[in-house]
Amino acid sequence: MTTTPPDQPTGATPDATRVATPAPSSSTAPAMSRREVLESLSGILLGMFVAVLATSVVSSSLPVIVNKLHGSQSSYTWVVVATLLTTCISTPIWGKLADLTNRKTLIQVALVISVVSAAAAGLSHNVATLITFRAFQGLGAGGLTALATVLIADIISPRERGKYMGLMGSIMGVSMVGGPLLGGVLTDSIGWRYNFFVGLPFAIAAILVLQRTLHLPTVQRRSVRIDYWGAILIAVGIGTLLVWITFAGDKYDWISWQTFAMVGGSLVVLAVMVLVELRTAEPLIPMHLFRNRTLVLAVVASVAVGVAMFGTSVFLSQYMQIARGKTPTQSGLLTIPMVVGLFLTSSLIGQVISRTGRYKRYMVVGGVLLTIGLVLLSTIDYRTSFVIVSVYLFVLGAGVGMLMQNLVLAVQNTLRITEIGSGTATVAFFRTLGGAIGVSALGAVLANRVSTSITDGLAALGVPADALGGSSSSIPDLSAVPPAVRTLIEQSYGDGIADVFLFAVPLAVVAFVAVCFLKEVPLGDKSGVQQLLEDELVAESFEAGAVENHVVPEDMLAQAPDVGRRGTAS
Repeated sequence: MTTTPPDQPTGATPDATRVATPAPSSSTAPAMSRREVLESLSGILLGMFVAVLATSVVSSSLPVIVNKLHGSQSSYTWVVVATLLTTCISTPIWGKLADLTNRKTLIQVALVISVVSAAAAGLSHNVATLITFRAFQGLGAGGLTALATVLIADIISPRERGKYMGLMGSIMGVSMVGGPLLGGVLTDSIGWRYNFFVGLPFAIAAILVLQRTLHLPTVQRRSVRIDYWGAILIAVGIGTLLVWITFAGDKYDWISWQTFAMVGGSLVVLAVMVLVELRTAEPLIPMHLFRNRTLVLAVVASVAVGVAMFGTSVFLSQYMQIARGKTPTQSGLLTIPMVVGLFLTSSLIGQVISRTGRYKRYMVVGGVLLTIGLVLLSTIDYRTSFVIVSVYLFVLGAGVGMLMQNLVLAVQNTLRITEIGSGTATVAFFRTLGGAIGVSALGAVLANRVSTSITDGLAALGVPADALGGSSSSIPDLSAVPPAVRTLIEQSYGDGIADVFLFAVPLAVVAFVAVCFLKEVPLGDKSGVQQLLEDELVAESFEAGAVENHVVPEDMLAQAPDVGRRGTAS
């Protein structure tokens, strides 16, 4: 197996390559044609679409869903956070499995888990059941998120990967923000429960397409050892932190013994997790990856992208429906400018990166646009023109489109093929973690601001607190309150959600700084399959005695295939 320095592109070939360990063997066959690559890619992208759609399709319907199930603002937040938390925790597990076993089978299993749990969530009759099945749904989504990017790395070289990453970013963007439009239509026409069933036909199609088109080399199987302690410690540490964020300032004061106990306990558990990861044979998150400067900076930037991507979709639906009185369908339509911004920049910039091999300059611009977009959205209120809001959303979408998948591309370009799964999953883990913590924290801020504003406003109007049909923290039904109270609610949510975007601005600035410090490494020109086949050639040459002193000459590596080959279907 060839070794690659931490910041050396995966496709690059040095003058002499040292042999580390015998490489996995693979059955060779004719080269994959462009048509075969595109066919395989269609199934991978369809799987990615299912993962994001299953998460996002309920966004515009959540105010209706939580209201029908008699939930509170905290319940609203946890319907989203439960999915993000389990996605976050399971992503490194899927990534580790991707480095150890059959990736094609894994992504099909992830598809099944995602859609079955989504369908079960659609049968919920209370908020607790809904949150539980949404948590299971996150397990499948974690697999799809990690494995789709890893499989693209298997069949496409880093140099060509830019345009395909752009396509993947577009798929994520369309499903992330287009999903709420579909969910709104379903809710307004046939009922909110159908939001959870809409992914079934797409998942079945993805499984069939992957079975027919995705062909990977048959690799030597390693014994699969899952770091269960690492997974448990991450779940406990992050889960405790999210519970604290959700209830601080409501159930207890921010500065209280509960805060010290929960935050202190969470930090201790996470510190133990790091020690476990340093000592275990197959760590969930390999700590040595953090010696890679590109990965560390990408992780920092991904946290901000996660907050922007998930937080925007969650709180925009509340802004459109509660602060502006729109229906779920109208709410979805009004977020289209963000889809357009993300789709255009992700697709166009991906093409440019593939042609030029340069990516940092576009990521820097993306960091600037992300920051500007959040600053602009922090100025909106319940009377802001929808034209202006659309412009702000377009700017934010353009920033996310330039950053999201290009951060993954930059990291994959500096990792050895045997670490692509873990490295990709690590970036996705922190992006989702940023989304989970961000949504939880921003949701807590919103709940506190809205509750205080409504309570004070009702007192000023001389209206009894039960005019909302519940507590001031419940998701209100605007059609059931007097006009004066309705205006108060709209103003409270408009101002509160603007504050949410303002609190996210510092994270965007951190992402911009992290991207500025990225070292741009030339994109490699070999796919993951090519690297495996090259490693096989090196190993075979070594066994045959053609390699001396563990060094493979450049002319021998030149015999490796110029294009990816495929073997027995996995």
